[in-house]
Amino acid sequence: MPYFLIIALQGFCVYHAIKNRNEYYWFFVIIFLPVLGSLVYLFTQVFNKRDLNVVQNEIVNVINPTKKINDLQKRLDFADTFQNRVNLADAWMEAGDYQKALVEYEKALNDNYDKDFGVVKKMIEGYYQTSQYEKVVFCAEKIVSKPEFKGSRSQFLYGLALDKEGESEQAEENLRAIDQRYSNYAERYRLAQFLVEKEKVEDAKEILLEIVSESQHMSKPNRNKYRNVVNDVNKLLASL
Repeated sequence: MPYFLIIALQGFCVYHAIKNRNEYYWFFVIIFLPVLGSLVYLFTQVFNKRDLNVVQNEIVNVINPTKKINDLQKRLDFADTFQNRVNLADAWMEAGDYQKALVEYEKALNDNYDKDFGVVKKMIEGYYQTSQYEKVVFCAEKIVSKPEFKGSRSQFLYGLALDKEGESEQAEENLRAIDQRYSNYAERYRLAQFLVEKEKVEDAKEILLEIVSESQHMSKPNRNKYRNVVNDVNKLLASL
């Protein structure tokens, strides 16, 4: 197999393993057994989970991450529609360039925040990732009355942003909405940290103990997925 194809295959497998939070030993298998390890990973962790066309697209994106963005930019240049601009923004978001994504989302909405709930949610994510907490609050308050907002990640980020803005009581009210059993483990761990910071240790312990209890009943994929969070939960619990 040509060298560059081996590197591309390894790159995709590592990317997939990170994205899906697979067990650490896969990284050693992929790196130290480049061809065999990558093929074993593909057939055991990828092909039984994804459609082949999706896998091929992801491999292309790993090899040439700008191709998707360039293609979407050309499509937008040809037809400047709301959906084409949102698609380009989504691609920038996936690439981790939140600033460019936000520029496109802002142009798409054009200050009409009732136009698309999903786009506003993505803007909240982007603003939070770029530490623009005032804008997180601004966007969140445009959709706070929507039923879909309740208990969503957007409400969680809204709570964190409120805390950054010095609104601790409102922050706690919104952060607690994410405390739903058998879900949102990373967010609930962050909520427990928040409560410890606010000297509400017993409330924090209650959440942490619930997560520990729930982790004992997780399926194997979820145990792998949330292993780091559960470890962090146990560490925090032991320190209290």
